[in-house]
Amino acid sequence: MAAEVMSDARERQDLADELATYGVRVAQPDDPPLFTKEPKSAMQPFHWRAADLARLLEKIGASLKLEQGGQRRTLRLTNPGLPYGTTPTFWASIQYILPGEIASAHRHAATALRFIMEGSGADTIVDGEQYVINEGDLVLTPSWTWHDHEHKGIKPMVWLDVLDISLVRSLNATFFEASTAPRQDVNRVSDRSYREFGSGLLRPMHEKRSGGPSPVMAYTWSRAQDALSQAVGLDPDPFDDTLLEYQNPLTGGPALPTIGTAIQALRPAAKCKPHRHTGSMVYYVVRGQGTTVIDGKRFEWSKGDFLALPPWAVHAHENRSSKADAVLFQVNDIPVLKSLGLYREEAA
Repeated sequence: MAAEVMSDARERQDLADELATYGVRVAQPDDPPLFTKEPKSAMQPFHWRAADLARLLEKIGASLKLEQGGQRRTLRLTNPGLPYGTTPTFWASIQYILPGEIASAHRHAATALRFIMEGSGADTIVDGEQYVINEGDLVLTPSWTWHDHEHKGIKPMVWLDVLDISLVRSLNATFFEASTAPRQDVNRVSDRSYREFGSGLLRPMHEKRSGGPSPVMAYTWSRAQDALSQAVGLDPDPFDDTLLEYQNPLTGGPALPTIGTAIQALRPAAKCKPHRHTGSMVYYVVRGQGTTVIDGKRFEWSKGDFLALPPWAVHAHENRSSKADAVLFQVNDIPVLKSLGLYREEAA
């Protein structure tokens, strides 16, 4: 709630110094409001354009090295309203890896994911499971899992990295460990989780795990596209048109406990209604072109662009093409809000 006039303001100020010596205090007239009528985030809506990012990625690719110990070559998408991160809970970065390079093995308390933007020929190992990764694939790195990458292709690869590091830092729960070996040993069955759960329809009869992150480490683009094409045949949602969440086959919930992932299609000439919700988002434009209005400001986006959406900001999407659909990959922190009972959504 807004600051109120205090009839005992002078008495409160007179007490301040004495109380401070004992490590206590009382509310003061000039304190910022502890409660607000609705969320007030310092995060700002922001638009990163594909052409700018491509030029800068080539620049860092020519001058920065991958170092043993876990150092990556990334462009961090920084938000001008925040001291750290892309949103209040996570940091989105774009990784650039050259042919023949190895992003050496490490692990950390922060949960992470990768969405492949461009290229082919790399593979990743997550806790001994190895997957070839191609454009459009989503790869999960749950908290404290070993992970490394090697690019065996002929052209640079680019992918989106997302870590809930802002959330982990705010909870003072940051841990990191680098491996002494560049790569991990691969398990005897290198893609066990995909063999067990990758169908999306069936699961092992005697599976005992029931919670935690998804056991599936890699979600292929071919499966995601097929699901999206089926969903587009249904009635559109008035606010998001067609929006599908990557799910945990053990729980039916989000694939990761702290980071939400979804794929969204806007049909030709689609014009969604405005709404708002708690939770922050970053969109990556997989294909197409459109407009998103955030708190009255228009952002016109196209393939390869990124767009950041602050919590509780009124927003509406529109597909500017009348002939082709637009597809967006979305990262959010809605799973955290829902697990704490703090998620709220309303039409605007």
